Amino acid sequence: MKFNIPDYPGLQFGSIYCIGRNYAKHIEEMKSEMTEDPVVFLKPRSSIIFNGETILIPKASNNVHHEVELVLLIGSEITMVEPEDALKSVKALAVGLDITARDLQSSAKKNGLPWSLSKGFNTFAPVGNFVDYSPEIDLGQLDIMVNVNGEIRQSGNTSQMLFSCEDIISYLSKQFTLYPGDLIFTGTPQGVSPIIPGDTVNASLHNNLSLLTVYVR
Repeated sequence: MKFNIPDYPGLQFGSIYCIGRNYAKHIEEMKSEMTEDPVVFLKPRSSIIFNGETILIPKASNNVHHEVELVLLIGSEITMVEPEDALKSVKALAVGLDITARDLQSSAKKNGLPWSLSKGFNTFAPVGNFVDYSPEIDLGQLDIMVNVNGEIRQSGNTSQMLFSCEDIISYLSKQFTLYPGDLIFTGTPQGVSPIIPGDTVNASLHNNLSLLTVYVR
């Protein structure tokens, strides 16, 4: 079934938490402002797709962008966790894409409305293969990259994040209870750009730990 998590029998995807404005240069390119706390938004489970599947451009948008991100899979129920204990809850990690209908998002921002529609269409949360997390993996030193039709569009490192993975998990756990199967998209570096039907999008996480290829239609 679609919501079953590959390689983890019996575990289903839960909530999808996403962090915005977590890389300074992306904030600059979007002409946004830094915030004291993480910017949080959510996607529906129906937005998840996997390697080899297809991003569907909605008729409502004329400007859809890719945003490559480190994605964390939560493996235990947590609430009110401090940063120093936050990574104990991480089961796995993957590369992912936060697909965004930029024109709809810009209109929502202009009118003081939520971003949900621009971020939540079917197929707007592609996720690559999951890699088991262990403390030997430094979540603060991971390269993330995306190319479109062979052209590198985004290339960054999680060391550039304004809020670390520990901070993000701790912050979310103090607002919501996190459950096994929840995903956290941790933000995107600079270089977001449009994708159009016919494109092939390839994303990778640090030395090909996690890979993702999706098509655009």
